[in-house]
Amino acid sequence: MNIKQIQSVLGALPDPVFILSGSGKYVALFGGQDVRYYHDGTSLVGQNLFDVLVTEKAEFFVAKINEAIQSNDMLVVEYELRDKDILAIPDAGPEKSVWYEGRVQRLDFTVEDEEVVLWVATNISERYKLEKKLRYWGDTDQLTELFNRRRLEQDLAKHHASFSRYDVTTSVLMLDLDNFKSVNDTEGHHKGDEILVALSTIVRGEMREADAAYRYGGDEFVIVLPNTRKSEATVFAERLSAQFAEQAKTFSLSNIDVSISIGVTVITCTDDSHEMTLRRADKLLYDAKRSGKNTVKSG
Repeated sequence: MNIKQIQSVLGALPDPVFILSGSGKYVALFGGQDVRYYHDGTSLVGQNLFDVLVTEKAEFFVAKINEAIQSNDMLVVEYELRDKDILAIPDAGPEKSVWYEGRVQRLDFTVEDEEVVLWVATNISERYKLEKKLRYWGDTDQLTELFNRRRLEQDLAKHHASFSRYDVTTSVLMLDLDNFKSVNDTEGHHKGDEILVALSTIVRGEMREADAAYRYGGDEFVIVLPNTRKSEATVFAERLSAQFAEQAKTFSLSNIDVSISIGVTVITCTDDSHEMTLRRADKLLYDAKRSGKNTVKSG
């Protein structure tokens, strides 16, 4: 093949292929012919990443370029570009988010005495959306749309590690519904599901952004409150119990009193693992149930 034929092949590539210098200069651009995903980027050649992108994003790209140069290995990186990351687009516009996979490889020549890399950018937005949706449903209880037990195990292990390293106080609440089996037995599982959804709605309404709630199994739930002392978590639990008691008046149940019992604890230095914290919360929950139900027990 001659040079003209090679240039024709490169120009026909569906994904854009950049040659970028260690300082962030756009040295050359090939391909990007899949117009469903890419705009004409030829005007970028000769410019610098810092001329095109906001500083934080430009620094990210330059760091990855130099990482590939130093390692001399293929570097694969996923990254997001939004309208506000691009200096040519005003912030007042809509924040469109596009996800890319970059494959970055050092080239064995220099341009103007600078090391350069080949950066192949592939639009993976549809794949990213699908993966995000799969992750969501993999971590979420479908009935209540709270997190599931699998996600709880992951998150609580991280909170335990944060306490061990940084002494971050985290409260853990375990609760379940009093007399829930009687509801299912006499009113049917449809009514039971209605009550579970009502409880999860109340929980979501009371939580802060940093808090998280999980359906542990059946009618048992766990709530994790980071940066929250036990006394504060107990107040939270009592407020939750009172709100649910008000909601329970609307359930139209025949002679069944539905309430919640709650055990409240915190991660402590004697907890060898997050499982110890969870077991303590579980014990406190059943102390609450044995002492008459519709009760909050802390310890």
